[in-house]
Formats: sequence, structure tokens, C-alpha cells
Amino acid sequence: MSAENDLIKLYSQRILALAAAIPHLGRLETPTGSAKKRSPLCGSTVSVDVVVADGKITDYAQDVKACALGQASAAVVGANIIGTTRPQIEAARDQLKAMLKENGPVPQAPFDGLAVLEPARDYKNRHASIMLALEATLEAFDAAQSSACA
Repeated sequence: MSAENDLIKLYSQRILALAAAIPHLGRLETPTGSAKKRSPLCGSTVSVDVVVADGKITDYAQDVKACALGQASAAVVGANIIGTTRPQIEAARDQLKAMLKENGPVPQAPFDGLAVLEPARDYKNRHASIMLALEATLEAFDAAQSSACA
């Protein structure tokens, strides 16, 4: 077996391991913001609840109905989201998108674990599913900020 096949196998095992252990599954009882995003191409959905205090996420929950790649992305996001600010989440989203679509570098810490999804660059039909967790989190963050200002 070639080194390339070993690398693909390793990534596949890592992706499946992440998909099987998504942190913060479920919904929050009293979120300050919520959002649901859906990929029209494959039907994957991610619903996110957040509590935002002092400009940072202090509590987080997600309901993930996605392919293994979308689940792996949600797992990395969920493992690293507590304590992040909107600019950090926005940067991660933009960096992930560039990694997938423009062969850009992997997202910076704390979301550098998204590097596991580099092999998905060639699977454009899965990019939207991979982006859902960060996009839903940003939308939920914005909803929390809007409700705080109201």
C-alpha cells in the first residue's frame, strides 16, 4: 500500500472518529442566540445554540444532521468554541473556506484541527456541509448580540 493510500486511510479513520464523538450535542435550555443552517445540495443541517457574555461564547450546543465530513467539522468546532469571540469564529470560517476552495492553509488555532478535512478539497459537493457548523455559530452569535442590544 502506498504512503498516499495510508494517508487517506488515516484521514478517513480520524474523520470517522471525530464524527462519532461530537462535543456539545443537543440544545441549550436558555440560549442567548440560536441558528439553523442547511446545505441545499446534500440536505445536511446544523442547529446551534449559544450563550454569549462579554463578547465570548460561554455555552454552546449543536444538533448535527450531516455527512461524516460535516460531523467531523462540527466536532472540531464544538471542541474549541467555548471562549471564542466573533472575530475568531469569522476568521476560522474564512480560513476553512479558503482551505477548501483555494488550497489555502489550514485555519489557525484554536480551529487548526480542521486540517483533517484537507482531503475534502476535491469533493466540492461536501464543502457546504463542512462549513455549516461555523456558519450556524456565527449566525447564532449575531442573534445573541442582537437580543442583547434589544
